[in-house]
Amino acid sequence: MRLGWDEIKRRAKAFSDEWKSAHYERGQTQTFYNEFFEIFGIKRKQVAVYEQRVKLLNNRHGFIDLFWPGTLLVEQKSASLDLGRAQGQALDYVEGIHPTLQPRWVLSCDFQTWVLLDLETRTQLTFRLADLHKHITAFDFMLGRKVSFETQAGVTIKAAELMGKLHDALEETGYVGRDLEQLLVRLLFCLFADDTGIFQPRIFSSNWSKMTRGPMAAMSVAFSTTCSTFSIRPNRPANRPCKPN
Repeated sequence: MRLGWDEIKRRAKAFSDEWKSAHYERGQTQTFYNEFFEIFGIKRKQVAVYEQRVKLLNNRHGFIDLFWPGTLLVEQKSASLDLGRAQGQALDYVEGIHPTLQPRWVLSCDFQTWVLLDLETRTQLTFRLADLHKHITAFDFMLGRKVSFETQAGVTIKAAELMGKLHDALEETGYVGRDLEQLLVRLLFCLFADDTGIFQPRIFSSNWSKMTRGPMAAMSVAFSTTCSTFSIRPNRPANRPCKPN
């Protein structure tokens, strides 16, 4: 079972404290990232390599500081060096990588300042090492999930709005009272457990995605199956059966 976010954040805070004085690229980079991967319970050597040689334009070659094929490229600099230039160098490296191995995320870092670029969404997140634990969910891809850089507050507000809409929609069908409130609480718990690692990775969201496709009758069966999987009794009123489209 993967680590939960509370534990990952605790590890991130400890990592920040341990490396608060780091500044030297050549002498500290590899240990720095070995320990960074450990925040997520990952052995760096199992997924990523250091000093990966890459061919550039004009028959030149470069060396990627850290390369996780298909996922992450890191360009590391000593403290206070230009990270804009470092990012440009990293993007040159991306162009030299075979398309099937090109990473989605590029990290430019001088130990104390981090710049994480999502090449798919073209969004960028910049923060200080001391605040790593506040932004650690931006590295959700380390656990095999794709994310965008929405703030946690924004996601919470959006989730509350969606749950409110679900409440109103179900209430309009006659699903009311304690049964409705209990269902929403259980759904919210499942989403939380899916995100924090209480459940197996993405088991609930995967089932949810499947059940929200197709006709209502199929959705009803899928939801009942999901509830059974998590030992959640679906308390749908007997007089409100699902009707196929």
